[in-house]
Amino acid sequence: MNSRLTVNLPGLTMKNPLMPGSGTFGFGDTPAAEKMDLNGLGALVIKTTTPQARKGNPQPQIAMLKNGVINSVGLTNPGVDAVVNEKLPHLRQKYPDLPVVGSIGGSSVADYQCVAQKLANSNMLNALELNISCPNVQEGGMAFGTNPQTVEEVTRKVKEVTGSVPVYVKLSPNVTDITAIAKAAERGGADGLTMINTLLGLHIDVETRQSVIGNGMGGLSGAILKPLAVRMIYQVTHVTDLPIIGIGGVETVDDVLEMFLAGASAVGVGAAHFDDVEVIPHLAAQLEQRMDELNIESLEELRKEVRNEFRNED
Repeated sequence: MNSRLTVNLPGLTMKNPLMPGSGTFGFGDTPAAEKMDLNGLGALVIKTTTPQARKGNPQPQIAMLKNGVINSVGLTNPGVDAVVNEKLPHLRQKYPDLPVVGSIGGSSVADYQCVAQKLANSNMLNALELNISCPNVQEGGMAFGTNPQTVEEVTRKVKEVTGSVPVYVKLSPNVTDITAIAKAAERGGADGLTMINTLLGLHIDVETRQSVIGNGMGGLSGAILKPLAVRMIYQVTHVTDLPIIGIGGVETVDDVLEMFLAGASAVGVGAAHFDDVEVIPHLAAQLEQRMDELNIESLEELRKEVRNEFRNED
C-alpha cells in the first residue's frame, strides 16, 4: 500500500483517496463491476437502500448533457432485508478486504433508523452514508437535507442505533446555507460529511416539448457541478473539522487535488464513469506523479496545510 496515497477516515482505511458515488457499481453486481477488480477502489459506496424494495422512476431515468448528466433513477433497490441477506454476503465473499460504505434512504426518520440498524448489525460494512436528499413525507415532501433541524434529528436518531459504525451525512446543494446544514449534521453526531449530492435540474427537449427524463426534474451531476461542489466544501471547511468526502464533477487528477485544496479528506467520482468505467484506478495511477510535479509530499499534509491556512484567515 502506497503511504502517500493512503487515507484514514472514521471506519475507512483506504489505499487511495478515491471512491465511486453511491450506486455507481450497484451492490458490486452491475455488468461494469463484474468486468473489473473493485479492489482498485479506495472504497466502494453501494446503492442507496430503503426499508422496502423500490422499482424506481419512469424511463428514461438518465440523460447525457453537454457538460454533465441529469438523472432520476428513484432509488431502485431490493429493500434492506435482501441487501443484508443476499447482496452484502455475495459482495463480501468476493471482496472481503475492500472498505464498503452502505447508503441509507427513507421517507421518514423511522425508515432511516430501520435501515441503519439492519445495515450496521450486518457486520459487513465499514461505514454508513445518509442520503438526506430523500423527501420527508411527514413534512409535505420537503427533502430531509434542506432543514437543519431535520438533519440534526435524523443524524442523531441514526447514531442511536448504529453502535461503532461511523456515519457520514451526504449534503444536498439545494439549500440556501450549506454551512448551517453541515453544523446540524455535526450536532447530530455525524462522523463525517459527503458533499455534494446532485443539484435539482430540468432539461427540456424543444422538439418533443418534454423533459429528457421520465420523471420531469432530476439530479444534475458531472463537470458542470464542480465549481459549486468546490465552493461548498471550502465553505464547510471553515465551520467544522469533520472529514469531508468531496464529490461533484471530478474527472481529472487535478480535479482530485482541487477537492483536497478546498478541504476534502477523500474524493468521490460519479458521472465520469459514463466515459471510463475504470476512471478511479486510472486517476489513482496518475495521482502520485502529479503530486511529484506539484511538490506535494502527501495528501494528508496537503489537507492539513490548507485547513490550517483557512483557520488563519478567520
